[in-house]
Amino acid sequence: MTHLSIRIDFEPSGSALGPGMAQLLQRISELGSIRRAAASMGMSYRKAWLLIQEMQKTFDSPVVTAETGGVAGGGTQLTELGRSLLKIYRSVESRAAGAAKADLDILSAMIRANAAPRRVERRKRAPKS
Repeated sequence: MTHLSIRIDFEPSGSALGPGMAQLLQRISELGSIRRAAASMGMSYRKAWLLIQEMQKTFDSPVVTAETGGVAGGGTQLTELGRSLLKIYRSVESRAAGAAKADLDILSAMIRANAAPRRVERRKRAPKS
């Protein structure tokens, strides 16, 4: 099966909103915790926190709100901005996939049945100019 991945780059900050960040926001929304969201993705808490901080600096507004611990253990929720970013990203993703469906189907038909999966490597971010 072929699918389209969308990454939206925000210039001049160099920040981006892509599948990983969207998944992190989605998991925070569902699980109510950055720590639990990160763990569910196999990501360190530190990396998740840094991604959230980068996004908040890009938009100069909180993407999440956190409540400190206590008996209930605190938690994290998406702000209105966080919910909007996720909703808009999912809309762009859906519309782009719909527009490219015929071409993606053609590409899927070209793939060898016994093609080995490629090794997934971390993408390197282009140097800032």
